[in-house]
Amino acid sequence: MLEDSKSLTSNKKKIYIIVFAIATIAIISIAIYLVVSFFVKENNDTNIKSNIFIAGVDVSLLSKEEAKNKLNEKYNFNENEYINLKYKNDTYCILLDQINPVFEIDKAIDEAYNICRDGNIISNGINSYKRKSSSPINIEINFSYNESALKEALKDISTKLPDQVIESSYYIEGHTLIITSGEVGAALEIDEMKDMIVKGIIDCSYKDTCYNIVTYDEYPKPIDVDKIHSEVYQEVKDAYYTTNPRMVYTEVQGIDFEDSVEDVKKQIASEKKDEYEVPLKVTEPKVTTEDLGKEAFPDVLGSYDTNYATSNRDRTTNLRLAANKINGTVLMPGETFSYNKVVGERTIEAGYKEAAIYSNGEVTNGLGGGICQITSTLYNAVLYANLDIVQRQNHTFVPSYVKGGRDATVVYGSIDFKFKNNRDYPIKIYASVSGGVARITIRGLKTADDYDVKLTSRKVDTTYYGGNSYSVYKAYKQLYKNGKLVDTELLSTDTYKNH
Repeated sequence: MLEDSKSLTSNKKKIYIIVFAIATIAIISIAIYLVVSFFVKENNDTNIKSNIFIAGVDVSLLSKEEAKNKLNEKYNFNENEYINLKYKNDTYCILLDQINPVFEIDKAIDEAYNICRDGNIISNGINSYKRKSSSPINIEINFSYNESALKEALKDISTKLPDQVIESSYYIEGHTLIITSGEVGAALEIDEMKDMIVKGIIDCSYKDTCYNIVTYDEYPKPIDVDKIHSEVYQEVKDAYYTTNPRMVYTEVQGIDFEDSVEDVKKQIASEKKDEYEVPLKVTEPKVTTEDLGKEAFPDVLGSYDTNYATSNRDRTTNLRLAANKINGTVLMPGETFSYNKVVGERTIEAGYKEAAIYSNGEVTNGLGGGICQITSTLYNAVLYANLDIVQRQNHTFVPSYVKGGRDATVVYGSIDFKFKNNRDYPIKIYASVSGGVARITIRGLKTADDYDVKLTSRKVDTTYYGGNSYSVYKAYKQLYKNGKLVDTELLSTDTYKNH
């Protein structure tokens, strides 16, 4: 009986061991199945893992397409959007499309998607599990833009600031050289404003921001008497022309300082004034281009008329004074015309009157008001003559005498209008103001290479900011040969404040 009892107990132990072994194997199998299922699921999951952000946007557990749609909501750029900048009472705009901002969203999404996917099935699963309780990862989006275009846009705005630096300059009145001192002005901080704008684009705050323009004091260059003397000094020459080959040689008025260059330097160093008068020794030529007449300039290259109100006598006086200064000017091949140099400073002594001008974004009265009509008339005549524009700037408002995109403003000492005679033959400018018509004609010698010119301009956009509306114009020059369009050139894109 005792042996039977021992045998029964032994059998029970064997059964228990077998049951335990089976249970253990089952548990281990289930655990292995669950672990393998977890790893397989995590590796087959097509969504971005937990706690992952792109540029501050939560893309956790999203598919690539869902993440892209969410990011596109933030970086939704309209090519007609503007970056707005303000300086004092004026607002300036930079077209967003002009600087071509690009965010590499797809690359950032790929980087986010590949997190916890760069190892084997086990390490990926472990890392994916840990990611659920780990600190968030933020992936920055690579950003690029046209830096040179942004800098050029900021430089252009800097030239339009109302209180920019005025460089020293000079002009001749009769037998006197007038040298004007420069004035300290404001210039836009290009790099600081660039960084500010780029940051605003990256964080998308530019849409609700008008950036205050940061400036620094820009000082005028010292008066360079040697340079002025070298530019003023001329030996007297008579004008003449030849017919074979056809060429005009303009007269040269003999000009020199009456005093020595060193004496003029001492005068300027000792007298701190806004304006210096230097007597000139002038020798007149015996024959001038006026004596040559139109035979020397046989063809009309370009001409343009604008209308004015004869009832406004002061403004009419200003128009005539400016036109008389320009009339008869001859430019040799390669020579550049400067409006401010030819017309000179607009002063009471020179006969200029008070009339309406644009200043600091407003219409007010100012000395020499109206002469920009002569500038704009000249600008259009130059375009029709197909000459090279060197410097030109539009008004704050669209003027009444020309369409938007077809005007040119000047401010003595800071804003000039310049063009170059790009022809192989001299040109002569004829300017007149009479009977309500300001007319400028450019004559020279036509060649077989000349084109017929057509000018067009149109308003392409209206934008609003700070309670003001602004119109954007584009101006074009079309060149025709034998009645067929050969080329179309964008002359300018100009922004005007609406009245």
